[in-house]
Amino acid sequence: QVQLVESGGGLVQAGGSLTLSCAASGAIFRFNALGWYRQAPEKQRELVASIHRYGGTNYANSVKGRFTISRDNVENTLYLHMNNLKPEDTAVYYCNAGGTLSSNGNDWGQGTPVTVSS
Repeated sequence: QVQLVESGGGLVQAGGSLTLSCAASGAIFRFNALGWYRQAPEKQRELVASIHRYGGTNYANSVKGRFTISRDNVENTLYLHMNNLKPEDTAVYYCNAGGTLSSNGNDWGQGTPVTVSS
């Protein structure tokens, strides 16, 4: 099991940018895939973006062209660069490890909230 700690969330105006970070307590290269998920109030948690061990990525249609996922295997950190943010991006964002490009694993962070004002 790995400990995941997200940071970087906050309040931003529509059209703005944020970068989320997820620091892992151990080597992340051992995981087949890492991902970012989000959960808005009264909605189910959904996949935002995921990245494979060897660099392949998968994005939700709603964020394609605006969000970029990346990983630093030396620093054991996962990132989510978010541009052109929209009010509908408002949610708690969670880091996940141990799944595949399309499904989550069992290891979750505590989440970091992102609020986009119109």
